[in-house]
Amino acid sequence: MNSVPKSKLAALAVAMLALALAAAGLVLVLADVATTSTEPQNEAQQLASPPAKISSQAKKGPAIGRALATANPLYRSGRLTDVNCAPGDLPAGSMTAYRRFLTRVTNCLNRAWGAQFRKAGLPFTKPRLRIITTKVKTPCGAWNAGADGVYCSTDRTMYLMISKDQLRNPFPLGITRLIAHEYGHHVQQISGIWNYYWAARTVAGKAKRLQLSRNSELQAECLSSVFMSTMKGTKLVTDADWAYTVDWFRKNGAKGWPQNDHGRGPTQAAWMTRGFNRGTPGACNTWSASTRNTL
Repeated sequence: MNSVPKSKLAALAVAMLALALAAAGLVLVLADVATTSTEPQNEAQQLASPPAKISSQAKKGPAIGRALATANPLYRSGRLTDVNCAPGDLPAGSMTAYRRFLTRVTNCLNRAWGAQFRKAGLPFTKPRLRIITTKVKTPCGAWNAGADGVYCSTDRTMYLMISKDQLRNPFPLGITRLIAHEYGHHVQQISGIWNYYWAARTVAGKAKRLQLSRNSELQAECLSSVFMSTMKGTKLVTDADWAYTVDWFRKNGAKGWPQNDHGRGPTQAAWMTRGFNRGTPGACNTWSASTRNTL
């Protein structure tokens, strides 16, 4: 058998060592990604419980795109277009009725925000809607604990989970607010606001990531309330039911989230009230708000 020259053996040993080091480095990188990933995740939200009685019826890189969040053209587009949304009744015990109701609300949201994007001179695309009865894994990751709805930017889909309790005791205003919140995340996605959000997260520490998350969630809640304001005084959005919903979030909005990534209850209620009273996307610029107003 021919012997291998020492020079080749040495070269082979060096190559094997380099390969081992590279593999070890990859393991470390993957471990870090698993714990500190800043890739798009499910943006989750809760559904307000119905009233006791319901009527019958960044460093330098991210800073370059910061203006997408702080001075977006949507903020100068005026009041959200009123599309005379009337999704109809939501009787108890019928998943078919739930699907019909949520599809109609989504169509209203598409018309309202489509018109708003045209006023702002921005391109518009519709999100997808998926109604589920059990938790699912989305392209953005596992279902968020405590969430009733999530928006995944990867497939631009709103996922709404309808439980047996919600079927038995539906709260039409509550589920409308929820889907309008998830739609608010879609607005952030296609308007470019999230271009800054995700870029800023890649260089942010834990405290800053929580602040960025609050800015995003509070803005989506405000945008939801802007849409709800177009139906103010209707059978769906009565003064009493809206006041109840805002108060529910004031008391319970922070519950269910292990960290302060959605804002405290009173803060959520304040942005809901602001969006509802003003009725404009410009009222929802959380990215330029002071930190004390987004805690």
